[in-house]
Amino acid sequence: MKLSIVIPVYNSEKTLAPLVARLQACLDGHDFEIVLVNDGSRDRSEAVCFALTEQYANVQFIGLRRNFGEFNAVLCGLNYVRGQYAVIIDDDFQNPPEAILTLVNAADAEGYDVVYSRYARKQHAWFRNAGSRLLNKLATYLIDKPEELYLSSFKLIRYEVVQEIIRYKGPYPYIDGLIFRATRHVGSVEVPHHPRQEGQSNYTLKKLVSLFLNVLIGYSVWPLRVFTLVGVGLFLVSALVGMGLLIGGLADWFPVQGWYIVTWAVFLLAGLQLLFLGVVSEYLGKLFMQQSGLPPYVVKHEVVRQSSVGSPQ
Repeated sequence: MKLSIVIPVYNSEKTLAPLVARLQACLDGHDFEIVLVNDGSRDRSEAVCFALTEQYANVQFIGLRRNFGEFNAVLCGLNYVRGQYAVIIDDDFQNPPEAILTLVNAADAEGYDVVYSRYARKQHAWFRNAGSRLLNKLATYLIDKPEELYLSSFKLIRYEVVQEIIRYKGPYPYIDGLIFRATRHVGSVEVPHHPRQEGQSNYTLKKLVSLFLNVLIGYSVWPLRVFTLVGVGLFLVSALVGMGLLIGGLADWFPVQGWYIVTWAVFLLAGLQLLFLGVVSEYLGKLFMQQSGLPPYVVKHEVVRQSSVGSPQ
């Protein structure tokens, strides 16, 4: 099989059937499958997914018991793919299905393990665009991403890399972080980005902050190193200031009031300790959750066929 199309589904009852129909049309003649992962939708998306498995022989469906998040749903879908390439595409039509072949052609021509899409202009709210830029900048330092590469959700992943990604069993998957742990042979191609057809984006400011913290804390020890350097710097500055106060007081260069020094030292050390305790607590919390055996997702329904072809039943 050439292609596996993974679609994380969340509250998309109106766009899902048209999206699958368009995929069937634009990929006609190709050997492909579609893997739908319903991430605890609150509308009729689950019923639509079941109907699509009845209508098309190449549609697989996995329903999760609750909303686990987009990355968790994608990780679930990647566990079911069988194609030479897995393509992840959103359910809102902002990524045109026709662009899938653009990603495939780039992978075939250059031999890339992963091909990301990039956009001349993104049709998102300003805060989401700002959050994406911040996360991309952060990823450059945390996961050793090339600075010019844009990490988009619409991407192609070679099967061998998929097999490395799905080895992750923790509750906090970050797909791009897992990709760069497996390969550096990554490219990108420009594709259109369209306005959302129905509803509003499910990425709230709260979810963006949660994703930011997950990337910052869960996929690098960089914050610990930064705070360690900050601690060393503050210690050295404090030592120099303390020596200056001591020498200045002994030499009678200026008056030194003891309660100023005590207050300054207490606030400095208390703030530094709280800062370090907060960072260490984040790491310990992540470690606890990973070692607690919590799965990244829990499957409720599963409609999977042993063989499928790109045509209706």
